[in-house]
Amino acid sequence: MTLRSEYTLGHSPYNAFLFALVGEEKVGVPLTVFSALTRLGFDPWGEAARLAALPKETAARAFAVTIAMLPEGNWNATDVEAIAARLVGWLPDGRVPSIPEMDGVRTDTKRTEGSRTMSIGMMLAWGMLAVALVYFTVNLATDNNLEQSWKPIVSTLQ
Repeated sequence: MTLRSEYTLGHSPYNAFLFALVGEEKVGVPLTVFSALTRLGFDPWGEAARLAALPKETAARAFAVTIAMLPEGNWNATDVEAIAARLVGWLPDGRVPSIPEMDGVRTDTKRTEGSRTMSIGMMLAWGMLAVALVYFTVNLATDNNLEQSWKPIVSTLQ
């Protein structure tokens, strides 16, 4: 399924917010809003859209709670509200107009008939490969008959 244009990286009005720097982690790696939201299990674009629809002060308070859930980096717990206010400033003003769903695009996750056929075809291909592997292993392997190799040893022992 193709991403709606408001969620594509190249044209998203949320890019400035999502790729803004929260701060550095304790190990010195920069932490962006996108990374922070992803680590906490949030959909970055969904959270950005939710915050953009709120008044800036409310969005800053809500986002401060989110930042507070992160492990502390080079910022202190007292800096969380200032960081959130700075980052919320990168959000677009107001709600970004939604783009209507395109006709003919499936939005559910059910498998289509074509994907089922492809799945059966892949199973057949892997099965044929397995049969060929077993055939060549059995027919091209050297003779490992232990009975032949023990005859000279047994005769010398008698």
